[in-house]
Amino acid sequence: MVKHLPPAVKQLLNLRNPRSRPSPPLAKLNAIFSSTYNDAKEKRVEKGWLTLTTCTLLTANVPSSVGYLYRFATRDDPDNAHSRRSLAEAVDKAALIRESALKSCIFVGVPRTILSLAGLHEALETDVTKGLRKESKRTATPENVDEITARGRALWASIYEPHAEKLHNKLGSYHPDFIAACARAIHSLGFARGSGAWISSPFTTYGSVLAPLPGGESEQGNLSRALGSVVGSACLRAEGGVGPQLVSHVFGLLKARYERDLSEEDRWLSSDEGTEWVIRTVDSILDVVKPEEGPMAQAKL
Repeated sequence: MVKHLPPAVKQLLNLRNPRSRPSPPLAKLNAIFSSTYNDAKEKRVEKGWLTLTTCTLLTANVPSSVGYLYRFATRDDPDNAHSRRSLAEAVDKAALIRESALKSCIFVGVPRTILSLAGLHEALETDVTKGLRKESKRTATPENVDEITARGRALWASIYEPHAEKLHNKLGSYHPDFIAACARAIHSLGFARGSGAWISSPFTTYGSVLAPLPGGESEQGNLSRALGSVVGSACLRAEGGVGPQLVSHVFGLLKARYERDLSEEDRWLSSDEGTEWVIRTVDSILDVVKPEEGPMAQAKL
């Protein structure tokens, strides 16, 4: 059994910035949180703000800032634990941050998601941790996979139509195992059990991870169809260099306006003005947490 890294390997691993990005000075972080949150509050899109801010920090790989975001969102003074507001509010916002981070793994990968979830977990108070859901509601089994896959197929269509089938076939044409490999990657996270072809479907992945959980707002931390597209748009905007995927999910956000029983927040977020606001707000936060990149370049998508 290998118990220690060889010295030369350890030295190599310490090169090329292996650590997460450090948080910017808290004064700057607090300033950008305050300005963007106040703007969101005026527009009555606080959930959208908390979702996109979580995804931006996660994608920028600043996990300690995710913990600070939780404190900012739940306290009158982020540095004063005694200023935390109600337990119910703290649990609700922690669940929303946690759910936004979970969905982000589809867009930017598992490692950054783990680090940001750990950053959140370290910031949570004991009573909030106890109040968060403990049992998985995404485990796919032969008994429920048809329902999950149907949810995923509907979400896939609502985002990608009229090109949904063409996109599915194109992805499969890149490599015969590509679709199955992506689905298996989600399977490895524990969202699915057992074996068989039913795990090898992107619709199962979309249904178990990206689609809203059944139960609507009564389900702790549940993100609506529109907020799910805010996740994709924010992650891909913050990631950079993935223009085609960003365009697809921005279209997905715009198409969320056609869902039934939209809340006022979802209706505005999926409007032209709301979608522009999502992108601009992500950019504003990025300019603080990744200042070396400067303002996002203006380019025609």
